Amino acid sequence: MPSSHAEETGLIREIGGWVLRETCRQGRAWLDAGFAPLVLAVNVSAHQVRHDDFGERVDTVLQASGFPPELLELELTESTLMEQRADMVALFDRLRARKIRLAIDDFGTGYSSLAYLKRFPLDILKIDKGFIADISQDSDDREITLAIISMAHSLGFKVLAEGVETAEQLAFLKANGCDMYQGYYRSKPLPAEAFVKLLAPPEPA
Repeated sequence: MPSSHAEETGLIREIGGWVLRETCRQGRAWLDAGFAPLVLAVNVSAHQVRHDDFGERVDTVLQASGFPPELLELELTESTLMEQRADMVALFDRLRARKIRLAIDDFGTGYSSLAYLKRFPLDILKIDKGFIADISQDSDDREITLAIISMAHSLGFKVLAEGVETAEQLAFLKANGCDMYQGYYRSKPLPAEAFVKLLAPPEPA
């Protein structure tokens, strides 16, 4: 189902709720199985955040699952933050007070105002993969990426680069202070049963 259709029909709220519940359930199961604590990220749509009960829904899921709030990261879009509504600021302050991490996803796509960066209590800024794909050949992409990293760090945010696919891209990012990365260079998306194999300690020789 296209995400736009889910947004228009309101189904995104139920889909998003299921994703949050399943993520926290799986995270709790991994902890109970003895795996090291792992931060799990969940994408959150503007439609979800606009509902008055979003904070309560998150609280309910965390309490029901027993998943530690400090291991949950909610990823928000720039369009969500651009609204800069006072009730959203209060919501994000409440989530942060619970030690839930807040990230801005796909940073640098579609919006020019940066005012929201200083208004919302964010933890992580994720550089859109569009700036990373040609970073080895495109000097403009390199300069933009460097500027984003510098700005984010000056505001106290960690920086994650999306769409890293080559060792050269990763070397540039590491050399210039990028804190984290994701992309096919590390792994393609995996189902839970395959991902858990990455968490397991290697068997003794």
